[in-house]
Amino acid sequence: MKSTITWVKDKTFTGQTESGHSIVIGTADGSAPKPGPSAMELMLMGAGTCSAWDVVEILRKSRQEIDDVIVELDADRAEDPPKVFTRIHLHFVVRGRDLAEDRVRRAIELSVEKYCSALTMLEKTAEVSFDFDTQNRDA
Repeated sequence: MKSTITWVKDKTFTGQTESGHSIVIGTADGSAPKPGPSAMELMLMGAGTCSAWDVVEILRKSRQEIDDVIVELDADRAEDPPKVFTRIHLHFVVRGRDLAEDRVRRAIELSVEKYCSALTMLEKTAEVSFDFDTQNRDA
């Protein structure tokens, strides 16, 4: 896996992935608008995406009819540099038809505790927790 980060100006960078995708990354001073997510915001979103991917795949394999998986993340960072994440909470909202709550819980547990490589790295400095809601639709 490879990526290239290029400084644009001030606190703005572009990131290019090996697969050709680009993103603007940066922060701003004062009231200026941010040009894109910060590196730490990207890390948090990456962890949420990693876990959501696992949950979708596990639930599909367990024949759960899912319509939507949303992960809302809330995190705290250390006050002093390097300002690592110290707490990350993931709240999953899983929508579908006839969802078995025990299967949803198990899929999330497997992701958070075993499969999500991003969370495995982040839990070296952060306490990681989760909860979830299931929302069943009518047939």
